[in-house]
Amino acid sequence: MRTIGAVVLAGLAIWFIAANTESVAIRLWIPAVTLPLWAVLAVTLVAGMVLGGYLFRRRGRR
Repeated sequence: MRTIGAVVLAGLAIWFIAANTESVAIRLWIPAVTLPLWAVLAVTLVAGMVLGGYLFRRRGRR
């Protein structure tokens, strides 16, 4: 059941990323960077997955 849920969530995330293709300006403290929204969402997704995996593995070892 977890696998099905993960696949559905991954599919929805990929669809959401693919549907948002316009460019956006993002302010990173000092410089403003203009990037496609899909790239920003993909980086955010990967960072969230890495952080979630790290925290999940850490909690499992206790």
